[in-house]
Amino acid sequence: MFWDSSVFNWVVLPLLIYFARIMDVSLGTMRIISLSRGLRKVAPVLGFFEILIWLMAIRQIFNHLNNPMCYIAYASGFATGIYTGMWIEHKLAMGLRVVRIITRYDSTSLIKSIREKGYGLTTIDGEGNTGAVKILFTIVKRKNVPDVISLVSRFNPNAFYTIEDVRGAKQGIFPEKNKTDLFSQFLNYEKKGK
Repeated sequence: MFWDSSVFNWVVLPLLIYFARIMDVSLGTMRIISLSRGLRKVAPVLGFFEILIWLMAIRQIFNHLNNPMCYIAYASGFATGIYTGMWIEHKLAMGLRVVRIITRYDSTSLIKSIREKGYGLTTIDGEGNTGAVKILFTIVKRKNVPDVISLVSRFNPNAFYTIEDVRGAKQGIFPEKNKTDLFSQFLNYEKKGK
């Protein structure tokens, strides 16, 4: 029978364990990120499936303690799952960032271009080590950070800027969002539920 064959025990079973670990570790990474972003309803759902998959994988390990390929598959799946979870999180680009731009040069064009793109922007006059500066603050969705940075590079390439995480924000001006993006609608529902 196939389930008792060498091919199943030494190839198929380790592959199943490998892919199960990729899934459960990826879900664990997403669960931790959801917790850090304050998505209280998403994290428990991810945790449920993470542990369910983990239990199935660990059961197979204990049922096949004499198979070293299962151990290698388990550890390899863990390592690959970490990478996969980070990749998924990067692609989803969840959360908000504050972009702080400090420039000594005329920033009129930069300010105008950022506002024309629909981003909210606050400007402050300041004093740096080398004289007067203009300080610009904008809070954007993480997926929009490259757009803002490209504007900075185009209009004030020598500007100093920093990018930081924002745990939450209330009100604000953001570009129009795509109404068909179900994931964004779900995240907005989560934020309203706080």
